[in-house]
Amino acid sequence: MVELDSVISYCHERLSIDSITDFENAQNGLQLENNGTVTKIAASVDAGLIPLQQASQVNADFLLCHHGLFWSPITPIRDHNYKKIKMAIDHNIAVFSAHLPLDCHPEIGNNALLAKALELEVVDTFLEYKGTNYSFICQSNGCTRSMLTERLKALFPNTFSSILYGSETPERIAILTGSGQSAVPYLKANNIDTLITGELKQHHFNMAQEMGLNLYPCGHYATETFGVKALAEELANHFKIEWTFLEQDCLI
Repeated sequence: MVELDSVISYCHERLSIDSITDFENAQNGLQLENNGTVTKIAASVDAGLIPLQQASQVNADFLLCHHGLFWSPITPIRDHNYKKIKMAIDHNIAVFSAHLPLDCHPEIGNNALLAKALELEVVDTFLEYKGTNYSFICQSNGCTRSMLTERLKALFPNTFSSILYGSETPERIAILTGSGQSAVPYLKANNIDTLITGELKQHHFNMAQEMGLNLYPCGHYATETFGVKALAEELANHFKIEWTFLEQDCLI
């Protein structure tokens, strides 16, 4: 058992949460408190009703998530919104969310860990939101398009997708987990023709053809499981408590 305040302080310092301006609905940090202690950590991409139910079933009293309670408007608090809040309060579950801070972190962030899993070397960042760059640029280090395709298929067997109209031997590869829509228009300006991301729109198929791009939309959910897992494991090791990841069958 550890103090909730100690866990929160660790997260804020590790992720530099107070120095990163995020989208308004992110509301990074502690979103819902519990009785003030933590005995088990659950990690989930989303703070949804099902993950909260799962957290209660495994006796977790701290839910670490990427998309918090307010990612979608929670007011008015009725129907499913009421059930979600009531589930957390009834089962003494604190909810902590980290969005951009857990995307852009150079060690335990989604982008960094995906690059590591693909054996790509991070050399730069781009795409700025209010002072924070949130997309990574990697050097291919000899990784051809066919090699990258096989690595991604192995990593995301259920959500892998590709739109291949770029180089067969890309040199600079962009990684933007989650939604990659904001990156596509700026790839060529940064000498990038290959993007690994979570999701795109239909018109990006045409953009890939017209601009000569390799686009890999491999699942918004699937590409954003890395950060919460890494931070939850780090917290558990630091405070000597249990942790678990709450898997969802999300293919989007």
